Amino acid sequence: MEYAILGRSGLKVSIAGLGCGGASRLGQAIGHSERESIAVVRLALDLGINLFDTAEAYGTEAIVGKALAEVPRDQVIISTKKQCPSSSHSDSIGELTRGLERSLQRLRTDYVDIYHLHGVRPEEYRYAHDVLAPVLLRLREQGKIRAVGITEAFIPDPGHQMLQQALEAECWEVMMVGFNLLNPSARTRVLKKTQEKNIGVLGMFAVRRALSEPAYLKTLIADLRQRGQVAPGACDFDDPLGFLTQEGKAVTIPEAAYRYCRHEPGIHTVLTGTGNGEHLKANVTSLLKPPLVQQDLRRLAAMFGNVDSVSGN
Repeated sequence: MEYAILGRSGLKVSIAGLGCGGASRLGQAIGHSERESIAVVRLALDLGINLFDTAEAYGTEAIVGKALAEVPRDQVIISTKKQCPSSSHSDSIGELTRGLERSLQRLRTDYVDIYHLHGVRPEEYRYAHDVLAPVLLRLREQGKIRAVGITEAFIPDPGHQMLQQALEAECWEVMMVGFNLLNPSARTRVLKKTQEKNIGVLGMFAVRRALSEPAYLKTLIADLRQRGQVAPGACDFDDPLGFLTQEGKAVTIPEAAYRYCRHEPGIHTVLTGTGNGEHLKANVTSLLKPPLVQQDLRRLAAMFGNVDSVSGN
């Protein structure tokens, strides 16, 4: 495993992080037992992963807590999240504080390394910053949080409108950013400034449906062509990403997609989520491989460099 310092948080994180949500939720979403999900978390530890990202909304905090219960606390980085209580909530500040306490109980710990406001939409940001962020800063002062984070809702906000607002503030030490080879718009809209401000970045959506299902990829590219975000002659419609696996360059498209994100300047760790141990091993292997060749990176930029309207999900 390789490690990086997560911006000004100072946390030393594995470049592969275990995402405990997503479509699988450690296998819970597809009928796996708790024991099987715990085994995936423990395999991640064996592979050198020390960053575990969960959330109240995922329903996997208790599994992470059980799996890590015997591990010295200072050897793992736990990241969890709370959806923004509504501005119309009668006690939004109390709900945020109680949410953290519930997460701590499920995670079997007395602090979390990163606590994020979860999936904040552009219209929610001002309230999140003005009312909720000060609460998180107080909780950090109390030692219950080591770093204050915010995550975007990448599916409805693929152009990063919320994070562009958040980058104007000083309170966010970590951001979770949607980035993949189909929509690299965060490169200029988010990552340029996170590097300037030394903000830690967890990369999400490296591989989603369009990069693992060839038929869906064709549908997505046809839609992007119709919207004018991919030029008609920019790629081979029958095999749009086939060049990434030619001549032994990558074994699979998902491997190439992970390598694309792993070596993007400004991304400290790439989250990968699964309920399958062999799948996890393959993803970690991909993330530890070298960057894609420059010729392929230029070709991807020509194909998808203008895309800011899809998440790849």
